[in-house]
Amino acid sequence: MAEDIEEIYKNYAKSVYRYLLSLTHDEDLAEELTEETFYRAVYSIHTYNGSCKISVWLCQIAKHVWYQELGKRKRHPNQELHEDIPSPNMSPEEVNLFQSNKMDLYRAIHQLSEPMREIVHMRISGEFSFAEIGEILGKSENWARVTFYRAKQKIMEVL
Repeated sequence: MAEDIEEIYKNYAKSVYRYLLSLTHDEDLAEELTEETFYRAVYSIHTYNGSCKISVWLCQIAKHVWYQELGKRKRHPNQELHEDIPSPNMSPEEVNLFQSNKMDLYRAIHQLSEPMREIVHMRISGEFSFAEIGEILGKSENWARVTFYRAKQKIMEVL
């Protein structure tokens, strides 16, 4: 059993990390939550029934871990998520452009409904396929494609 868990970790840790990074935008927090995800997976492996891919099951656990972290942050609002920091090699003009473009994009994404916002994060940052997104969210691949397309349209309207 220990070998199975090690194999699962080796095969899926990067995917879970990328998924959490797409949600948190914080490398350290994503790493911490990835560890928590696998900790919980070890203790609930007996509940995995094989009805979905193991990667989907792990991402569902990761999503719940992230939501619990958000709940903690709401109760303790002085703990902020880290913002992306521009490269120190950028000129002041490039830094300004980087931050304004990033802010506009984040504002546009923030205005999306929850499933659209989550799909955009998973597709762009997490590098998940539409089939994987559909499985993680309990929907079809086609639903994920259409929802992502509609989200892109809404973002373009705002920008």
